[in-house]
Amino acid sequence: MSVQHHGVDIEILTPAELRQRGLRPRHIRTLLERGELRRILRGAYVDSSVPDSLELRAAACARVLGPRQIVVDRTAAWLHGVDALTWGEHDVLPPVEVCAVRGDQRTRRTGLDSGERDLVRRDLQELAGVLVTTPMRTGLDLGCRLRRREAYAALNDLARLVPSGRLAFDRELPRFAGRRGVVQLRQLLPLIEPRLESPREAWLWLALHDAGLPPPTPQVWVGNGRFRLDFAYERLRICIEYDGAAAHGPQSAAYDAARRAWLRAHGWRTIAIRAGDFGADRIDTWVRQLRAMIGESYDNRRW
Repeated sequence: MSVQHHGVDIEILTPAELRQRGLRPRHIRTLLERGELRRILRGAYVDSSVPDSLELRAAACARVLGPRQIVVDRTAAWLHGVDALTWGEHDVLPPVEVCAVRGDQRTRRTGLDSGERDLVRRDLQELAGVLVTTPMRTGLDLGCRLRRREAYAALNDLARLVPSGRLAFDRELPRFAGRRGVVQLRQLLPLIEPRLESPREAWLWLALHDAGLPPPTPQVWVGNGRFRLDFAYERLRICIEYDGAAAHGPQSAAYDAARRAWLRAHGWRTIAIRAGDFGADRIDTWVRQLRAMIGESYDNRRW
């Protein structure tokens, strides 16, 4: 069977197909030992030159497990284009998450995180030959299962893929009554903000909410469209920026310097948040700083 992997047709072969090509078990063992063949999971093999990925592993699951094992949770999110993995899991991939429909037998193959779940037809769709939960069902599941801020980030990203977004999630919520994690899900759904563009922006937004601060406006253009601010209290001239490594690396240093200089010259005060600023103590520090800025703006108001 061939599958599309990064735009290239890749053959995922079963033991029966390898035998049809004249390879006996001892030949297969030899190819594995030489590193010329790689087993993705029991019953699924590829040429060793094929790069590993969650897409490839999910396709292997579909190849050998059949249609009653559904790809779910973070693996499903990844196939929908939403990254809910931890930083380290981009180097060492996690097991593919699959579920049997309740009443069917779960798989216990090594390399899979398996279980059973109540799923109905409208919860499922096919992506490149792989049966996965829809963005809506995936978001609802992750809203219950992940830690709070990771759940919120995933919900925001998946909501953009769902017609009617948050309203559609709200309509499905009664199905989850009594499920473990549903209290968290119920609390997070009203906070969905489709203008947030990254998981860290979602973390920042959630921290502002938890601190009881008024919500700023996301994605604000200033300077006649010259610069865009991640978050801004426009009338107070306060902006909050998430300086992620991808968007604010060494190659963008000159642009960032010009941007900050323009903001200072036009009366803006900036709080820059970095990847390491989401621990409880660091959040407390920049939240206090932001409160002080808002308070100063109030004290210096003009009547």
